[in-house]
Amino acid sequence: MKRSSQPLILWFMLWDLVLTGTAWVLAYVVRFHAGWIPILHEQPDFALCLADLPLVLILAAAAYHFTGMYTVHRLRRFREELISVLKGTTLLVLLIVATVFWRHHPYESRIVMALFYGLTLGFVLTARRLSWTAIRFLRQLGYNQTPALIVGTGRVARRIAKALGNASWTGVYPLGFVEDQPNRWASDLNILGRTEDLPQLIEKHRVGHVFIALPLNRYHEARRVFDILSQTLVDVRLVVDAPNMAALSLTTTQIDGVTVLGLRESPHYGLNVVVKRAMDIVLSLLALIILSPVMIVIAILIKLTSPGPIFYRQERCSLNGKRFQMLKFRSMRVDAEAQSGPVWCQENDPRRTPLGAFLRRTSLDELPQLINVLKGDMSLVGPRPERPVFIQQFKKTIPNYMIRHCVKAGITGWAQIHGWRGNTSLRKRIEYDLYYITHWNPWLDLRILFMTAIKGWTDKHAY
Repeated sequence: MKRSSQPLILWFMLWDLVLTGTAWVLAYVVRFHAGWIPILHEQPDFALCLADLPLVLILAAAAYHFTGMYTVHRLRRFREELISVLKGTTLLVLLIVATVFWRHHPYESRIVMALFYGLTLGFVLTARRLSWTAIRFLRQLGYNQTPALIVGTGRVARRIAKALGNASWTGVYPLGFVEDQPNRWASDLNILGRTEDLPQLIEKHRVGHVFIALPLNRYHEARRVFDILSQTLVDVRLVVDAPNMAALSLTTTQIDGVTVLGLRESPHYGLNVVVKRAMDIVLSLLALIILSPVMIVIAILIKLTSPGPIFYRQERCSLNGKRFQMLKFRSMRVDAEAQSGPVWCQENDPRRTPLGAFLRRTSLDELPQLINVLKGDMSLVGPRPERPVFIQQFKKTIPNYMIRHCVKAGITGWAQIHGWRGNTSLRKRIEYDLYYITHWNPWLDLRILFMTAIKGWTDKHAY
C-alpha cells in the first residue's frame, strides 16, 4: 500500500461496481426465481436485466462520485462513510428509475428496485467496513504509516500529539514538534526545528501531515506557517484551540465563501428531533400501559399512608430554559419546604414520608414524568431538569451549565446511569450531560434506557 490514496480509491471503486452489478442481477433472481414473492404479472426476460447492466454501472460510477464516496482520507469516520454510501445508493436508484421511465423500458419492477437498493446498500457498506477494518488493523501493526509534524508545543499541541498516538488506526503518528518559542515546550516528543525549517523537515522525514496547533493568543502566526507550508505538498490541518469556548462539537459553515466556525451548535435539529420525539411518544405510551398497575397501587398507598395529594408538582426548566410543571409521586410532607425554602434532598431527609423514602430509593416517584414526556415537556433521555432558583446559582459558578438546556430534559440520562445523580459533583454531571448532547443518536438513547431498566432504579445517591 502506498502513502497516496489513489490505489485505495481504485480498490473501493472496483468493489463498489462489482457488488452493484451483483446486486442488480441478484435482485432479479430473488424477485422472479426464488419463489419468495408471488409473480402477478408477466415475468420480464433475464436478457433485459443483463442488457441494462452496463448502464447501471455507468450511473453507479457517476452517483458514487458525486456523493463523495471516493473522498478517502485517513481521518474518515464510519458515520461519514455511512452517509456517503446512503446518498450514493439512493441517487443511483433515483437515476435508474428516471432512466427507465424516460426510455419507456419494458423491464421495470418496483419490487426489483427495492431489492436492488437494499442489496446494494448492504453489499457496499459491508465491503467497505471489511476493507477499512483490514487497513486499520495493518496500520496498528505498523504498516501504511505516515509521520506528522505538529506546529506548537502548548497544551493544544500536546493534546493532538496524544490523540494521534491513541488513534493508531489512522496510520498518522506524531514525529515531533516545530516551535519558534522552545521555552514553552514540555513533552516526551522532541522539538525538531523552527517553522522556517518545515520544508526541509518534510522532505527529510517524508512527512505527510502537518497540524498547526498554536494557542489562541498566537493565531496570528498561523498565517506565516501556512505561507511556509505552501512550498510543500503536505496535508495541513488547523487544530482549533477553543476548549473553554466550545461546549458542543465544532461545525464549519460556508457563507458566501466565508468559513464560519460554530462553537455551540446542538446536533438535535431537523430529522433528529422528529426521530427523538417519535421514540418518546411510542416508548412513554408503552411504558404507561405496562406500568399503569404499579402506578395505581402507588397512588392508593400514598393516599392511605399520608394526608395530601397523590402527585407533587414542581417547576423545572427544559428545552431553551422553558419552565414546566414536573410531576412526581409525592414522597414528602405537604409542608416540606414551608420553613427551609427550596433545598436539595439530603440523605435520610426527615421531610420524607415512610413510603416516600422507599419511592425515592427505588426511583418509583419518577414514574409520573412519563406523562410529561407524552405532553412534550420532557424526553425519556436527557439531562435531568433543574429548578429555576438553582439554575440562577449554577449558571454563574459552573462553566457551560446552560448548554444542557439546548435539549429537552429527561427522566434518565448518561450522567444518571454513571452514578452522577442526587447530591454529587455538578461538574461531573455537566461533563456527562455535554457528552450525551454531543454524541447523541437513537442507539445511545436505547442504550441508556436499557441500562436504566437493568440497574438504574436504585442508587446510593437516590434519596
